[in-house]
Amino acid sequence: MHDIKAVRDNPQAFDLALGRRGLAPQSEAILAIDQALRAAQTALQSAQSRRNEASKLIGAAKARKDEQAANALIAEVEALKASMLSHSAEESRLSQDLRNLLSALPNLPADDVPDGADEADNVEVRRFGDPAQSPAAKLNAPRDHVALGEGLGGMDFEAASRMSGARFVVLKGGLARLERALGQFMLDVQTREHGYLEVSPPLLVKDEAVFGTGQLPKFKEDLFVAQSVDWEGLKARAQDLGLAFVGENQALIQPLVENLRRALPEEDAFRTALHAAIETLIDRQSQFGADQMQALIDSGEFTERRWLIPTAEVSLTNLVRDQITPEEELPLRLTALTPCFRSEAGASGRDTRGMIRQHQFQKVELVSITTPDQSEAEHERMVTCAETILQRLGLAFRTLALCTGDMGFSARKTYDLEVWLPSQGVYREISSCSNCGDFQARRMDARTKRAGEKGARFVHTLNGSGLAVGRALVAVLENYQDEQGRIAIPDVLRPYMGGLTHLEA
Repeated sequence: MHDIKAVRDNPQAFDLALGRRGLAPQSEAILAIDQALRAAQTALQSAQSRRNEASKLIGAAKARKDEQAANALIAEVEALKASMLSHSAEESRLSQDLRNLLSALPNLPADDVPDGADEADNVEVRRFGDPAQSPAAKLNAPRDHVALGEGLGGMDFEAASRMSGARFVVLKGGLARLERALGQFMLDVQTREHGYLEVSPPLLVKDEAVFGTGQLPKFKEDLFVAQSVDWEGLKARAQDLGLAFVGENQALIQPLVENLRRALPEEDAFRTALHAAIETLIDRQSQFGADQMQALIDSGEFTERRWLIPTAEVSLTNLVRDQITPEEELPLRLTALTPCFRSEAGASGRDTRGMIRQHQFQKVELVSITTPDQSEAEHERMVTCAETILQRLGLAFRTLALCTGDMGFSARKTYDLEVWLPSQGVYREISSCSNCGDFQARRMDARTKRAGEKGARFVHTLNGSGLAVGRALVAVLENYQDEQGRIAIPDVLRPYMGGLTHLEA
């Protein structure tokens, strides 16, 4: 979310920063709504002030028995009440319009972010390791992780597809253990050596949480949603509407009842038949069409919606939502190993083979909450924490500074880590570390305050992968393979694997 005051103070700078993101100027539209909103607020305040003044004058007029003045003031107060309702509605509408417009715009890039249109314009910062020195480099044709995993009997895409569809995998035996080992190793390094606090957060979150980190409303299609329906409540409402139908159509129903009474003169038989007929009528009237039922569900009155987290960034960052964190407690450094869920709506046809792009995957997330003056140094530190994992695993990688056209929605500056995959002969993303500045904090109302000071200011939030476990598994399999398809276990993982040195069929 953007600071409206900053837009007012320097609209040209705001538009120039959006232009670096490839977006058209927005300040004119923003300021037009803002001006109208402030006018509505002023009109509302004026009407409230005059109403209060006139209300006092009514008592004075009645005290001096000036009924004409009192009646005129009473009429004025009633008119002011109507005016206030109108101004209040206008204020609410314009406030929502402004919020909708601002919340749909991405974060502004930091000054030192390289300009560019897409990933081709990203800038390499440094490299670690030599792909030519990995065990797989000795092979003429390194196999990809799918061939290796299936050869080991521990990677089953077919079984996953039968139960869940495409972009899922079942890991078994040594591969399942290796995935677990990678996650535990990453967590141990980040908590024991880098000072991150391990958290076990919810995997299902409310709308407000994914709005706070920037996934809603713009990227709704990238998320999975879990929705429960109060079917009993829905059924009761449908029956209420059926009863209402009966009440509203007495003129049509009464002749039918009289015919039924003549056909069944016995009181008990008549009563039984009448009740059955009315129940049938209510049931039929209660059968909504698909559109009517969906509208009732979408109203939220009978539903409870939760979003599956696309990354633990959502849960961890929202721990400071609607909070004022004492500045003395910052920076907060949080980490979690969780399943993550992504629909990959924009990835049709990409990485359809294997584990690179899955709907469900494991990831160790790093989140930092800092003061504004700490965030740049914290960003560099976070990248180093993520790089450490790849270095300890002995995997060749490179670090990139993303250009303006390739950064995520909430980021003001991002570094990507890309690990070497021998089967493809390219570096592939395994971590993305972003400084979001106060962009997410404004959406979450997350602030900090120094002891002894009155004013609070927005925190800065940062997030990064430390690392994506599935992609780390892919990199280990491919880089540590030998001619027989065996996988050497990196030294740092052997304690987590019970001393095992190789995976083999």
